[in-house]
Amino acid sequence: MSRRSRRRNRKRGARQRKTARPRAVEAPAAVEPADLSVELGEAVADADLPRCAIVILNLDGKHHLEPCFSALRALDYPEDRVEVILIDNASTDGSVEAVERDHSWVRLVENDTNVGFSSGCNQGADLASDADVLVFLNNDMRVEPSWLRELVSPIARGECCATTARMYSWDGKLMNSAGGGMNFHGIGIQRGYLEEPGPSYEQPRKTLFACGGAMAMDAQVFEQVGGFDDEYFAYYEDVDLGWRTWLAGKDVWYVPTAECYHHHSSTSGRLPPEMIRVLQVRNPMLTCFKNYSDENLKRILPAMLGLAMRRMFLVSGLQDDTPFRIEHAGRGKRGRVRRAWDKARTSVNQAVPVRKVSAADMIGVNDLLGRWEHWMARRREVQGLRRRSDRELFSLFLRPQWCVEDEPAYGELQAGLTEFCGIDELFTGLSEAGPEPNK
Repeated sequence: MSRRSRRRNRKRGARQRKTARPRAVEAPAAVEPADLSVELGEAVADADLPRCAIVILNLDGKHHLEPCFSALRALDYPEDRVEVILIDNASTDGSVEAVERDHSWVRLVENDTNVGFSSGCNQGADLASDADVLVFLNNDMRVEPSWLRELVSPIARGECCATTARMYSWDGKLMNSAGGGMNFHGIGIQRGYLEEPGPSYEQPRKTLFACGGAMAMDAQVFEQVGGFDDEYFAYYEDVDLGWRTWLAGKDVWYVPTAECYHHHSSTSGRLPPEMIRVLQVRNPMLTCFKNYSDENLKRILPAMLGLAMRRMFLVSGLQDDTPFRIEHAGRGKRGRVRRAWDKARTSVNQAVPVRKVSAADMIGVNDLLGRWEHWMARRREVQGLRRRSDRELFSLFLRPQWCVEDEPAYGELQAGLTEFCGIDELFTGLSEAGPEPNK
């Protein structure tokens, strides 16, 4: 830029340079969401039912174990074909003693520390060397007697390699999960969450992932695709596993005849929210980073980071940004603004109060950006499994353009980023009809 141009632009009221009008781009043709419905086969005879290992994680959940184990004892599944493994993550509430005293039929494994959901489930899977099918169940569940038989039968018939159950609230009045999806930047969707049970949740169908709270998976396929990602610790490990499973050319189904009841978030609700927030911010980003194709990740990543930044600001608690605005410097010799500016200018390293949840967001994002080569290596591992294109899987997302924040500027940012990055072209017409997911 010439000196003359710089002088002209410094003048108040300078005319704005005209920009070229963008070329009209033909809108992509609308695409109908794929039909995800499937049909279940005939009942499987007892002699043909697979050997199952039910892996349950426990952390100070003593109060949940009796109803969970009582329901499992009532299963209409051949006893010689099912084993229950409890991985205890260093409980201090007497859980271990209660299991040893009241449920000696359960295989108990005690960890010295809390290794998390992902590693704990993998630990249980490694111990179940004789199992044909691995089953993962939350400790705060109770199941119907037919639950296990219905859950594993599609796998036994070779219809799919993984399944997820129909999960109700504990009192059965509301849905908890009827399969799952996600939006384009990885925020998971539990289909039917907090909705009343109805016919739309009675149809078996394909699902992006099997909810880790009540799922089954062919043991060989679980090993082939790498199991749960140990580095997730907890949250979104099931979304990641499901996406990888589909990429590897395998199918995951929702089986509504496998019914169970759930105390939602009964364990995580006792943990500091900023700890949970790190996982809930980081793990969706890791899932997208590993599973999208190169071409699509280049579109998604900038938008994903931009939206994460906006969410970080929304929860920061910063209400007055005046001390950071240079245009306010020097206005008034003794005014509040001038005093704030002088203080900021002379103490640039002074701490600024920011809420813990905002710091958690920053830590979660940095877990990806601060270990770039590590996650690129992990990404190459996942892409090596690829047998399907991204496009074949996008209907499984259900609501790819779901906006998770109600704040107007956030909605404006998401709309602008998806258009600018060409993300709307990827998902045009692929949102499933129905109510917005509950948060």
